[in-house]
Amino acid sequence: MTDNALLAAVSASLIASFSHAEQRESPYRHWRLSAVLPQTVAHSVAELPFTPPVIDDTHGRRETHNESRRFFDQEAIAHFPACHAVAHALQSRPVIDTIEQRCGLDLTGTNLRIEYALDTQGFWLERHTDLGVKKFTMLAYMAPDPGHDDWGTDIYRDKESPPERVPAHFNTAMIFVPSTNTWHGFEPRKINGIRRTLIINYVTDEWRNRHELAFPNEPITRA
Repeated sequence: MTDNALLAAVSASLIASFSHAEQRESPYRHWRLSAVLPQTVAHSVAELPFTPPVIDDTHGRRETHNESRRFFDQEAIAHFPACHAVAHALQSRPVIDTIEQRCGLDLTGTNLRIEYALDTQGFWLERHTDLGVKKFTMLAYMAPDPGHDDWGTDIYRDKESPPERVPAHFNTAMIFVPSTNTWHGFEPRKINGIRRTLIINYVTDEWRNRHELAFPNEPITRA
């Protein structure tokens, strides 16, 4: 498949997935998506030759080990067709329009950031809201491992409430617009394999780590 054909297929899949997303209001407004990427692309993402970092306790925060995090950055986009297609599709005006309409957003001036999280046994994430420079959050589950369904994001009504677990079926996702109540995290549990998640954000120009961005010098425009 040519680069243009692959990009068109990914864009069409994302637009269909966003358009048919199931909206839920509990514990806060979020959407659940299925068939996020074409199956061949989803499997290509799952098979990217990135090695999970060997890390100690993260203390519930990804930034504890910033040096070992992986992104669909300019290098990955240049080397891997799946990274190229996913990043360019999420940067494209038709996909942006669909996200904005679905979520009631204006992403003008933001930058695309795609983290490829590779979590193994011992990982956990404290509950937090993403409020601040992140204007949109998407968590796409890309691990085909047996038992991965239980490795989804935990979402909460508030800082103290018990978790509700989002099923992490392969090639599905949840999305939300960060707000004061969008509590989410990952409760400690058995990870028998590699938990692969695309953490997709559109962030403001205040984002300091520009090397993490898919297109550091190309904010989203209306044109």
